[in-house]
Amino acid sequence: MVKIGWSLLHLASATISLSSATIHISSHRHIQTSNIASAPIIDLGYAQYQGVYDSVNNVTSYLGVRYAAPPIGDLRWRAPQSPANNSSAGVQQANTQPNPCPQASTGDASTNPLEGQSSLTRRADAPGTGPEDCLFLNVYFPGDTIPTKPFPTLVWIHGGGYISGGADTFEGSDLLREANNEIVAVIIQYRLGLFGFLPGSEVKANGTLNAGLFDQDFALRWVQSHISQFGGDPTKVTIWGQSAGAGSVLQHIVAQDGQTSPQLFRGAITSSTFLPSQYLYNDTIPELLYSEVVAQTNCSSADDSLTCLRSVNETLLETINTNLNVEGFFGTFLFVPVVDGTFITQRPTEALKQGKVNGKALLAVTNTNEGILFVNQTNPITNVSLYAGTLFPKFGPTQDNETAEIYASLGTPLEQDDAIMAESIFICPSFYLLSAFPNSSWKGQFAIPPATHGEDLDYYFPSSGTPGFNNTQFLAAFSGAFLSFVVSQDPNDKIAPTITPFWDMYSNGSTVMVFNQTVDDLPDIHVDTADASQLERCSFWNSVGALTGQ
Repeated sequence: MVKIGWSLLHLASATISLSSATIHISSHRHIQTSNIASAPIIDLGYAQYQGVYDSVNNVTSYLGVRYAAPPIGDLRWRAPQSPANNSSAGVQQANTQPNPCPQASTGDASTNPLEGQSSLTRRADAPGTGPEDCLFLNVYFPGDTIPTKPFPTLVWIHGGGYISGGADTFEGSDLLREANNEIVAVIIQYRLGLFGFLPGSEVKANGTLNAGLFDQDFALRWVQSHISQFGGDPTKVTIWGQSAGAGSVLQHIVAQDGQTSPQLFRGAITSSTFLPSQYLYNDTIPELLYSEVVAQTNCSSADDSLTCLRSVNETLLETINTNLNVEGFFGTFLFVPVVDGTFITQRPTEALKQGKVNGKALLAVTNTNEGILFVNQTNPITNVSLYAGTLFPKFGPTQDNETAEIYASLGTPLEQDDAIMAESIFICPSFYLLSAFPNSSWKGQFAIPPATHGEDLDYYFPSSGTPGFNNTQFLAAFSGAFLSFVVSQDPNDKIAPTITPFWDMYSNGSTVMVFNQTVDDLPDIHVDTADASQLERCSFWNSVGALTGQ
């Protein structure tokens, strides 16, 4: 998930003519045509691509590089496949941002339709967003020639609640600048909503569950095979995501019981880890979602409902995707990863407890007020036990009341709801991750007011929006910590001097680096200790993971 202005709305694109080529550049890039030149041609075996060089930022980009075949027709809800060989078509101009995958909106209902109901309410038709053919990525490297000395590689996974987002919103040159031009960056897309996360036993039997996660895995394997051609080092890959992108990072950390082969990354960064209820694929709730999709496509009477769904018009599926997601409880998302028994073999919290993880090092940051955007601030549920039971439909009265008792001292009922959402879904999963990397993990807290979910994005990607605290020293320190980790796997091994003090590992006294500002608008970056009472509440959420589905 991402903050308002990032999650569902994509910046308009400007069409710019350059010689005989047409370049579509997202309006936030601010690149003048006079500063763009042709880049080297790269032959991937199945296709040849020529990117563009931006002399202002001193960055070469390859936009819209296909990494998998179009997931359409019989490939709907199947694992991604290698692209068809298109080398005979000649050189393709990689100068156009890819279209995002089909999008949807967050839940907006006052009750949870998954709680004790046999079907979801049908809504009026909504427009589709297309297209399904969206498995593309963008690559950025410094300079106008392919680096001869391989650089560490950063792979960015966008957020959006697994139902929205795309590569076009994120300017890779920001990441290179913050890394002092010492990395190669890759920004990937993956199937979303019911296209990427349709659950149920029928999908298990005749398709691929968690297709969106398999897309990400396929993109990471593409990086292993091809990033050296762009000057990246495949042995020094760090994956980084925000919100559902950070949740995706968590999924890859626990994928295949921590035995992914070959290892696809050495380091992982999570910004606001998103871990919603992740049920077993054939649980009653996933089966309800599958049945509802089948019913709304008139495939109920088909001998093979999944084959029928593969023949359904894309626009109708997009409409159903939008309508069903909006029917979800306020601030929640219906089509999310499940425990599929193959890629994700058990609940993520269990895998983390057992230390079954991929990767060697972790940097995790959370925002102080993660929950506010996902709780109805205008018409809240003021009965806190009712809110807990609505958020987690498998809770019974015992868990509802225990949750209310635990959070009773945290302000008004609305503030308690905010805290429940923030800690159960975003903050506590980050602490679970940190515990799984006991000797190689660092914890940060973004506290610049209002410190709500997604506020940190503008600090990573300032080309897309002005940071709220636009202080040069703070910007260098905050983003520099992440990019230093990408380069060396240690935020203390700085790529450039900053005001950030020594950042001890989390395991040494539950250390947290707080990034804030003073009342006089000066940077306030200091070492703190994790809130003991918050950690106790996280222990509660961990203890009820079988009911929350985490």
